[in-house]
Amino acid sequence: MRTKLAPSILLALLLLPLACNAATLYGQVVGVSDGDTITVLDSDKRQHKIRLEGIDAPEKAQAFGQVSKQALSDLVFDKKVIVEWSKEDRYKRLVGKVTLDGTDINLKQTTAGLAWHYKKYSNEQTQADALLYASAENAARSRGLGLWADPHAVPPWDWRKQKKLRAGTLP
Repeated sequence: MRTKLAPSILLALLLLPLACNAATLYGQVVGVSDGDTITVLDSDKRQHKIRLEGIDAPEKAQAFGQVSKQALSDLVFDKKVIVEWSKEDRYKRLVGKVTLDGTDINLKQTTAGLAWHYKKYSNEQTQADALLYASAENAARSRGLGLWADPHAVPPWDWRKQKKLRAGTLP
C-alpha cells in the first residue's frame, strides 16, 4: 500500500505551491491596454495590471488589434471583475482568469475570434480551461470569426518576433 500512495503524495506536494500561490483579486476595471491586458482598481485604490491567462490577442498595431481591444473594453471597462491569479509575469502584471458575473472573459475573447489560445502556456491553466480555450479557438477559426476572417492570420508571438528581427534586436 505504501508504494501506491507515494505517487499520489508526490503529486500533491508538487501541486501544493500552485495552490498556495493562487489568489483572488476583486476590483473595477479602469483601463484596457489591448485585447488581453486590463487595469483593475482594488478596494484599497491600488491599480493592478492584469494579463489575461491562456490567451494572446493581436498587438494593437496588428490586424484586429484595435478590434480586440475595443471588444474587451466593451465587455469589462468600468465593471467589477474577479481575477483568479497565481503568477506575475516579467512585466510585473498579474496573470489570471478574469470573470464578470460568472462569465470567463478570457474565453469570451477567444470565442469571438479576437484572441488565440496561448498553447505555449496551457500548462498553467486547468486542464478543463485549456480544453475549452483550444475548442473555442478551433470553433472561431472554422467559422471565420474575428481575426479568423484572414486565413493567414499571424499569431502575436510570431508578429512580435518578426518585429524584433526587423529591428535587429534578436540574434
